[in-house]
Amino acid sequence: MHILLTNDDGIYAPGLAALEQALGRLGKVTVVAPTTEQSGVGHSITFLMPLVVKEVYQGDRRRGWSVEGSPADCVKLGITQLAPAPVDLVVSGMNHGLNAGINVLYSGTVAAAIEGAFFGVTSFAVSLEYDEHAPYDRAAALAVQLIEQVLQHKSPEPRLYNINIPTAALREPRGVKVVPMGTVRYGESFQRRVDPRGRAYYWATDDPPPPPTAEETDLTALQKGYLTITPLSFQLTQFDHLAQMKDWSLHLAGDVSVTGPLPRSSPLTKDLQP
Repeated sequence: MHILLTNDDGIYAPGLAALEQALGRLGKVTVVAPTTEQSGVGHSITFLMPLVVKEVYQGDRRRGWSVEGSPADCVKLGITQLAPAPVDLVVSGMNHGLNAGINVLYSGTVAAAIEGAFFGVTSFAVSLEYDEHAPYDRAAALAVQLIEQVLQHKSPEPRLYNINIPTAALREPRGVKVVPMGTVRYGESFQRRVDPRGRAYYWATDDPPPPPTAEETDLTALQKGYLTITPLSFQLTQFDHLAQMKDWSLHLAGDVSVTGPLPRSSPLTKDLQP
């Protein structure tokens, strides 16, 4: 098995190194990771400037490639340009901090796994609860155990999974919960401050997770000390509502024809300009 490993904490992050070593027992690992930390960049990609790529060595061993871009950039380049063989599995992580609940939508770690799924490759995002002295090796071993079991059970078509590991599970493992992503709003507080020149600025606070809800989600299970795994999809269409909307007879009333010359920036005239 050929595994493409990336992250959003940067190629020198300890979580990446721990996962690289642990994944080695499943197959050959190719590392393509951002040069610097890219936390919170979501699924951004680079197309207005070149992507600088450098080989990174650890002693005499080639560690992989660093990319001056986003995690999604790394997966794109890894699959299409840098991997020495077809990629069978994409793993993104291990992130230093959980990516659960609505944070899934902001996460560069999860976005890299989604990019792998775009290419039709089964992909995993792996995140560990923030701890200044996090035992990455232990967490990586648990994550790879879980990845291996999922690969044994999943159907043949490519899948996308999000794994989160609370630090409590490393001290006293309680098991694994297969749960949906929580959608409760949180993390929306800011501190207003004033800089030395009298200008106001705002700093996002690190709010605690929301209180438990009746529905079991990744957030509630993590608070109880369980490892969580959530199957994800990047298909955002609401199909039940789509079916309803088709019966709405939506239409345009009145004359909407263009009477004057189209703006030069119009996509209709883009290819016709001299």
